[in-house]
Amino acid sequence: MHWSNLTDFLAMGGYGAYVWWSFGICYLLFVGELISLIRNRQATYKKLGKIRGYETPH
Repeated sequence: MHWSNLTDFLAMGGYGAYVWWSFGICYLLFVGELISLIRNRQATYKKLGKIRGYETPH
């Protein structure tokens, strides 16, 4: 497709609302997953530190 201006690009031929909402939701899910992974990793390091009897670096 060829868009003549930014408004046409954002409208995506009438499907812009669906396209941009799905991009936004995917972005939020990816960020949430990243935060979850980081927190779980930190919790695992703390548990390992307690099991081994020392604190691990952050």
